[in-house]
Amino acid sequence: MTTRPVRIAVQLQPQDADYAQIRDAVVRAEDMGVDVIFNWDHFFTLRGDPDGKHFECWTMLAAWAEQTSRIELGALVTCNGYRNPDLLADMVRTVDHISGGRVLLGIGSGWFERDYTEYGYTFGTAGSRLDDLAASLPRIRSRFEQLNPAPTRHVPVLIGGGGERKTLRIVAEHADIWHWFAGADELVHKLTVLQRHCDAVGRSIEEIEIGAGVGGLGRAGLPPGPPEVDGEPLRALGASLFTINAVGPAYDLSHVEPWLRWRDQVNGP
Repeated sequence: MTTRPVRIAVQLQPQDADYAQIRDAVVRAEDMGVDVIFNWDHFFTLRGDPDGKHFECWTMLAAWAEQTSRIELGALVTCNGYRNPDLLADMVRTVDHISGGRVLLGIGSGWFERDYTEYGYTFGTAGSRLDDLAASLPRIRSRFEQLNPAPTRHVPVLIGGGGERKTLRIVAEHADIWHWFAGADELVHKLTVLQRHCDAVGRSIEEIEIGAGVGGLGRAGLPPGPPEVDGEPLRALGASLFTINAVGPAYDLSHVEPWLRWRDQVNGP
């Protein structure tokens, strides 16, 4: 079981809603005590009407950074292939300053083919996209060091994905946080693989915060069960960042409240 404090995140899915409804959900999430808010990095909806309402990721994060004062924020996750890595570093640095040091760089290799084809990016293969991600992360860190002003802090890198040969190797080398949508049984196996990769690169797995999606896995947006049922088994394996989906246009956050109470009980005074 991890000694890290439990944190509760909400992913506000940026589809099926007007922006005013998304802005209101951000206010409500911060006011109720959520630790982190995420959106996602796509150009089209992932369920329902394929041409439904949808908004872009990083311009939205800049607005969230300005309207909030406490909550951390980021994408779950940025697609590496949609932006030059040096440009992405500059964007992240800028949002970091707007927020006063609260941005997370959630990043992954990408998977949604329509985003690529309609916006003119090369889709490639799963392997080539992971190779590109591995090449981009050192460039992002290097650009952070060259920017003036520099980021206000070491920007935490969250890597999403569970591929055992390449993704978890990249996690071992570069991630401050690893996020995966998995039940406890699968998480046991993934952590065993991650441990092997950490050993290979000479890094302690304890340096990496473990994040887990709870409730409806992936983009389904289904509410989680009680944290004592859905959270405790994952926490016993080392997870400490728990992410709950919220779908528009209503962005009902009532199912987040039991998780916040559980967080406070676990973390104590």
